[in-house]
Amino acid sequence: MMKATDHVPSLQDLHIKIFSDGADLDSIIEAYNKGVVKGFTTNPTLMAKAGITNYLMFAEEVLRVVKDLSVSFEVFSDDFDEMREQALKLAALADNVYVKIPVTNTERKSAAPLIRDLARRGLKLNVTAILSLRQVEDVASALNPKVPAIVSVFAGRIADTGRDPIPLMIESRGILDGLPKAELLWASPREALNIIQADAIGCDIITVTPDLLAKAKNFGKDLEDFSLDTVKMFYNDAKKSGFKI
Repeated sequence: MMKATDHVPSLQDLHIKIFSDGADLDSIIEAYNKGVVKGFTTNPTLMAKAGITNYLMFAEEVLRVVKDLSVSFEVFSDDFDEMREQALKLAALADNVYVKIPVTNTERKSAAPLIRDLARRGLKLNVTAILSLRQVEDVASALNPKVPAIVSVFAGRIADTGRDPIPLMIESRGILDGLPKAELLWASPREALNIIQADAIGCDIITVTPDLLAKAKNFGKDLEDFSLDTVKMFYNDAKKSGFKI
């Protein structure tokens, strides 16, 4: 267990790749220009929150900026035949596109047959919404070992159920060891510490929102200095508010 006095690595010390997770074009451009992130992911929920109404137009705008890093776009049908059509259209947009396929549809039917078909066709896939080891095993058996793929395990959502996600992520890493082109992604992190945890257990990628990435600037900061910063924040905010007792 890490102690408060232990050395904390900086972002530059870590081996894990940080992907920016979001659907705000300005934030994507800013993150790309800063050069910290190594890829981008989005999903229909994030796109809806960002007010996006034209899916392909948004995808094309992102790809005009991001040409040399992977970008994951997700299919949104619940029918596997329609998912296939959408996946083929998204993959055709650019060579750096990874197509996100949910591990099941809303009827809990496995997407493994579709994943197997698309992987056989050579599509780069990002299989998403995975929360169990059985799902990791099903996906691993469907992937093409010759084609790059991302396996997104939602560690943050696992933690939301009161379970420690780290043992499951370690086992997931082992399941994927026989697939040299498949990368394990720690999805939905809840705190900056998750970046260090994911790196320590050998995850290849972690998705991070811009707000969470901003917190990583505190890695390695002296705890008493951080305490003083916190006291100053409380004081300054109280002063601005004009509170009186």
